[in-house]
Amino acid sequence: GGTGSGKTTLVNLVPHFYDVTEGSVRVAGKDVRAYDPKVLRDKIGVVPQKAVLFSGTLRKNMQWRDENASDEEIWRALEVAQAAEFVRKLPDGLDTVILQGGKNLSGGQKQRLTIARALVGSPEILILDDSASALDFATDAALRQSIAALSRESGNNMTVILVSQRANTVRYADKIIVLDDGRAVGIGTHEQLLADCEQYGEIYWSQNEENEKGGQE
Repeated sequence: GGTGSGKTTLVNLVPHFYDVTEGSVRVAGKDVRAYDPKVLRDKIGVVPQKAVLFSGTLRKNMQWRDENASDEEIWRALEVAQAAEFVRKLPDGLDTVILQGGKNLSGGQKQRLTIARALVGSPEILILDDSASALDFATDAALRQSIAALSRESGNNMTVILVSQRANTVRYADKIIVLDDGRAVGIGTHEQLLADCEQYGEIYWSQNEENEKGGQE
């Protein structure tokens, strides 16, 4: 959906940041209002639209969800988030000091690190709220492939909720929800929505018409 369509509002109901006005939101079959807030939020890794890093070492930032996370776990998360390569090039690696707000990093680097931080501790639900907007298309695609592979791993049933204005970012999702002015106007796969949802078709073709004409993705 476009800007202001309600995407962030919808996903913020999952960790129960506020209440629904009607109906219910359930995690593992249980109404989020019935959970202890800490128990519920420990299950969820949230990557907000605005990448926020704290002053301190890169390692400490990565241990925000799990203070006992090992370097091995951190590097695994960095690999999935497409951040390991640039972190290895930093003179102090995981001991690199991050300035308040991540001022000494680029926008794309901050986004990848916040994604990695959310992955540390193996959340049951990962919410990516338009959190790859500063990444180029190739890195965005590699990130999605790595997260999909992680969620398919044996014993890992992580649910990924991906918010984006880019149709290509969500086109391979199991289920796509199209929002328009706070309402779901289409729910289905990419192929189903192209056939049945006018709003999805408009978004997709406006972003892909030239590529499709050229026979490219």
